[in-house]
Amino acid sequence: MSKIAVPELKLNDGGAIPVIGFGTYMLNGSSGVEGIVSAIRNGYRLLDSAFNYENEGAVGAAIRKAGVPRHELVVTSKLPGRHHRFDEAIATVEESLYRAQLDYYDLYLIHWPNPSKDLYSEAWSALVEARKRGLVRSIGVCNFLPEHLKRIIGDSGVIPVINQVELHPYFPQHEQLTFDRSLGIVTEAWSPLGRANHLMQDPVIQKIAGRVGRTAAQVILRWHVQLGAVSLPKAASPVRQIENLSVFDFELSPEDMADIATLARPDGRTFDQDPARYEEF
Repeated sequence: MSKIAVPELKLNDGGAIPVIGFGTYMLNGSSGVEGIVSAIRNGYRLLDSAFNYENEGAVGAAIRKAGVPRHELVVTSKLPGRHHRFDEAIATVEESLYRAQLDYYDLYLIHWPNPSKDLYSEAWSALVEARKRGLVRSIGVCNFLPEHLKRIIGDSGVIPVINQVELHPYFPQHEQLTFDRSLGIVTEAWSPLGRANHLMQDPVIQKIAGRVGRTAAQVILRWHVQLGAVSLPKAASPVRQIENLSVFDFELSPEDMADIATLARPDGRTFDQDPARYEEF
């Protein structure tokens, strides 16, 4: 088993979260279980799933098979936008637990605000209640803009521990990061490598990778670490899984960080805010 020590960030509710986790999107069935087992055995302790990924069962099976104590893992799932009404949201959290055969989730998030339905504050109230009932230990959100965060905090008095958003050098989200940080919210990146092949071939990234003797992916993930964001890279290959965790024994210089900052671009995001594209979430 990997001996890589993954640092943690403190959450505003007293918990903690590893600065690099494992994204499980599209890891389904027996092959998905094997990929997740491999990740756990290679040192990942943060697992990111969702009700709509239809792989909570695979995540649970992998946890039971991997041989790592449950308390060492931070297991995440997410509430879909179509289940934001209070009773539906509670039932969905319960169903997530049944699928995974877990007693609790360490972290449960609203997958997106679905603002056209305007039920995200009701959904947040349901997650607050799910935490009170012991179904989940920490609660957060995904893809919430400052206006959405202000609304749920104002309505409930409860601040999310996490805001999971698209974040990578082409779409660095400086304003969102600053806003989240001002509230004590940890920003988590669901697309840390962006359009992976394109970003990793960028000349700026390649030049830095050559200088520090690391892969392009490692440079990008190290950028996330130094930015203070949690990243969730996806990799089925054990070699890639280990590579993505091996970013804690080098640093990017201030000049490297400044050079990467020049990569921000207006068309950098991979997934826009068009509601039609989010219906599945």
